[in-house]
Amino acid sequence: MTRFTEKANAITPNRELQPDEYFNETDHLIYCSKCNTPRQCRHELQGKVLIPSIRCKCQQKIFEQEEAQRKLHEKRMEIEHLKTSGLQDKSLYDYTFAKDNGINPEMKLAHNYVSNWEEMKQTLPDFSSGAMSVLENLSLQAALPMPLLEKGVPVLITNFSRILNTLTGMHFEDRNQFIHSLNRYSLLIIDDLGIERNSDFALEQVFNVIDSRYRSKKPLIITTNLTLSELNNAADIAHKRIYDRILERCVPIRINNRNIRQDNATANLKKNEKKFC
Repeated sequence: MTRFTEKANAITPNRELQPDEYFNETDHLIYCSKCNTPRQCRHELQGKVLIPSIRCKCQQKIFEQEEAQRKLHEKRMEIEHLKTSGLQDKSLYDYTFAKDNGINPEMKLAHNYVSNWEEMKQTLPDFSSGAMSVLENLSLQAALPMPLLEKGVPVLITNFSRILNTLTGMHFEDRNQFIHSLNRYSLLIIDDLGIERNSDFALEQVFNVIDSRYRSKKPLIITTNLTLSELNNAADIAHKRIYDRILERCVPIRINNRNIRQDNATANLKKNEKKFC
C-alpha cells in the first residue's frame, strides 16, 4: 500500500524521483518531464488511498513499439515453423508466384485460389487438381503453399509415397493418429496419386487419408497423372472407393501437356554443350 507522506505541512513524493520526472503539487502525483503526463494514478480502496505506477505517454509509445516488434518476431517465427513443417521438400522453397515463367496459363487458377482463400475454404470444402500431370504442374501445386504460409495459414504439401512409408510398421492406433494429424493443416496438398503401390495395405491407407480429409471438410488438393476417364472408370472396387471420394468433392483441372522437366533437361543440355564444344 502506498500512502502520502506529510512533512512540514507539505505532501512529498511517495518514492524517489527519477531524473526525467517531477512531482506535481496540484494533484500530488509524479509526472514525466518529457511528455508532462502522469506516471502515477490514484485509487481509493476501502478508505485507503493507493497510488500505483502507470506508463506516461512516451513510455506507452515505447511499450507499444516494443510490443509490435515482439509480435512481428513471433509471427515470423510462426511462419518459419509453418514452412519447416509444411514444406517437407526444401526445394519447394524456390517455387513462388514471383518466379512464374508463364509456361502454364493455368497458374492463374493458383493465383485466384490464394487470393480468394477465405472464400474458397468456406464455399469449396475440397478443391482438387485431380487431372493435373505431375510433369506438367510441379510449379503450380508447389507455388500454392508459399503465399498462404506467409499469411500464417498452415499448409502441408506431401505425397502418398511419403505417407505410406510413414504408416508402414505403425500400430493401428498410431496410424489413425497420424492420419488424423494431417487434418490440423488448413490446406493439404498430396502429390502423385496413382504411383503408390497397389497392395491391399497401401490402397486401404490411401482411402483412409482421403476419407479422413473428406470428413474434416477442409480443403484438399491432389495431383495425379491419371486422366479424368481413369478416375471415373476405376479398375476395381478398392480404387473406385478412393476416386469416388475425390471426384464427389473436388474440381478436376487439366493442365497443358507440356513436359516442363523435359524442357529443363533440354535447356541444361544445350547450356553444357556450349561449354564443351
